[in-house]
Amino acid sequence: MGNIDDKDSGYAKKGWLRMFSYAWAGLIHCFVTQRNMKVHVAVGAGTLILAWQVGVSRVEMMILLLTIAGVLSAEIVNTAIEKVVDLVSPDVHPLAKAAKDMSAGAVLVMAITAVLVGGLLFWRQLFG
Repeated sequence: MGNIDDKDSGYAKKGWLRMFSYAWAGLIHCFVTQRNMKVHVAVGAGTLILAWQVGVSRVEMMILLLTIAGVLSAEIVNTAIEKVVDLVSPDVHPLAKAAKDMSAGAVLVMAITAVLVGGLLFWRQLFG
């Protein structure tokens, strides 16, 4: 007796490796097509290099990794929402605009939080 996903989609029958390949394809698509994703990846990588250089603690590194992953995940979800909205509402519509604006707002909230987290972690390391 399988779960409902077995009946509703072909994913369960395709195996784990193929499912991971779909996820990987989504990540690559987002990185290749979205300028902001490239910026987030670059800033995240730079932040991790700086963290390694200044010798942040293991806990601080875990906090940075989770924060960077949060920003990247928010950007991926934002991109997915934008694609679905474009598919179902190719014409300009106030509800489509609201959905896109809110998903972009979620990325903004996460990015601002990431800057604050980075500032709190690096302030002591860099200034004192």
